[in-house]
Amino acid sequence: MPDTAYEADRKAFAIDPAGRDLLDAWTRMLRLIDRPDEIRIMAPLLEREIVYRLLRGPQGAVLRQIANVEPRVAQIRKALATIGENYAGLFKVEDIARSVGMSCSAFHRRFKAATGMAPLQYQKTLRLYEARRLILTASTSASAAAFSVGYQSVSQFTREYRRMFGVSPMQGTRKGHSIDRSANA
Repeated sequence: MPDTAYEADRKAFAIDPAGRDLLDAWTRMLRLIDRPDEIRIMAPLLEREIVYRLLRGPQGAVLRQIANVEPRVAQIRKALATIGENYAGLFKVEDIARSVGMSCSAFHRRFKAATGMAPLQYQKTLRLYEARRLILTASTSASAAAFSVGYQSVSQFTREYRRMFGVSPMQGTRKGHSIDRSANA
């Protein structure tokens, strides 16, 4: 069982390895593709198990905080979705704050409390992880990955990539780093 005192202190976005039970539930869910007659009954049960396992896992406290039905949390969820859908584009924090019905200062404060980072830092993190995924799984060049996630400068992308992952984009592919082993954000 996770240490709930530790979990309560974690407020930032993080990545943890998926446990065996969670992976088993996901695998059973994916196998339903080959059993369409079972989907209607089994999918809701497996979805419930997956949610249960996620809430009991290392990120459970953060997920519970995000899932809170408090209106202000819903506003931050809406902002997270907006940034996630448009991470490669440019945006003004003021526009997102306005779109969720908050002042800019209140939005910054609540966004950071929910994610552990400022909105533009969150966008940069999304960009870098997507670029890393493209480089490692789709054999995309560093420059193509940089431009596809919204960077205007390959050198800036390379600096930020190295700062986040500890290696340059090309060193990561040559050394065989995986997303799980070398991510240290």
